[in-house]
Amino acid sequence: MSKRNSQANKSAARERLRVERERQAKKDRTRRQVVVGLSVVAALAIIGGGAYGVMQLNKPDQWDAAKDAKNVTAPKNTSGEDGTTVVVGKSTAKKTLELYEDSRCPICAQFEQSVGETVHKDVDAGKYKVKYVGATFLDNNGGEGSKNALSALGAALNVSPEAFLDYKYALYSAKYHPEETDDKFKDDSYLIKVADTVDALKGNDAFQKNVKDGTYDAWAMKMSAAFDKTGVEGTPTLKMGGKTLTGSDNKNAPMTVADFNTAITAALKG
Repeated sequence: MSKRNSQANKSAARERLRVERERQAKKDRTRRQVVVGLSVVAALAIIGGGAYGVMQLNKPDQWDAAKDAKNVTAPKNTSGEDGTTVVVGKSTAKKTLELYEDSRCPICAQFEQSVGETVHKDVDAGKYKVKYVGATFLDNNGGEGSKNALSALGAALNVSPEAFLDYKYALYSAKYHPEETDDKFKDDSYLIKVADTVDALKGNDAFQKNVKDGTYDAWAMKMSAAFDKTGVEGTPTLKMGGKTLTGSDNKNAPMTVADFNTAITAALKG
């Protein structure tokens, strides 16, 4: 091999090496840019996810939103501001029994199981009307069953006053009323299961849709606020003509049919 050819080969080799170094350097720069780009995207995703998480934490929950709702859909068969006046019974009945209840209240369940049927018979007979005022204060101890059940009662009231009374009675029944610490009423499926025991609500698609959609959630919160304004401190509370009805102990609501009949007879005469 001649010296000239050897020199040419060396020059060619150096040129190939230079080209290869430049190609590798370009490849490395591209790789770094991709890594940096992906890191930025990942960082933005983390920041964005964190921001979304904070937004979700700060977002009002279903019941806070319902409480603050400006437009309230009230059930049929109601009156007054936001439909929070619920009176059931014959228009010819001269007096009204005010009944204050919380759906999760175990004492309310005892009252309904022992006296509820008597109240229904009296209302059907036109002895008096019933003004229902629903509370949700037991949810303050945890849960949302009182609010959800009250909303479902609104859906029943939208069907008819009779469906409302029958459904309320079913919710308080020994078979379906849960322990106070068991928040079963928060589940729409359970409320619908109980409703299927009421003729007017069984398989009622419109009723079920209103329960699932929370159509009367805002109404329930307005009703709860109306209860809070009454100053009533416990449930069940019964009033007629501005006076509280009590049992034989002269303190608590009448919890037997005998005590109730005594109290209501006196109230109707007063």
